[in-house]
Amino acid sequence: VQLQASGGGLVQPGGSLRLSCAASGFTFSSYYMSWFRQAPGKECEIVAGIRWSGGETYGADSVKGRFTISRDNAKNTVYLQMDILKPEDTAVYFCAAKFGAYAPTGNMDYWGKGTLVTVSS
Repeated sequence: VQLQASGGGLVQPGGSLRLSCAASGFTFSSYYMSWFRQAPGKECEIVAGIRWSGGETYGADSVKGRFTISRDNAKNTVYLQMDILKPEDTAVYFCAAKFGAYAPTGNMDYWGKGTLVTVSS
């Protein structure tokens, strides 16, 4: 099983980034996918989640209206489009998978290595 996140980097406040997470080794289309983040000195928090069909999504209050999660089951990939980025969005972002879930949970089955997002002028 592998979850490979990419797309992180340095961006100015107000800018955008698109994270991707490529999955392999499991039946991607049967898994609820989530993005988490962990900022320096802070606990890991859920950012967004999406059901296997892509028909229902969840977004944390702190990112609603700015971040959009999506998935392409044909490509075994989940995305996080991040717009209007703020310095407080600076964190390591992780993707994770949970079989059969209907909503975000911290008890994920698989976790990927993170990608660093830094929002700074």
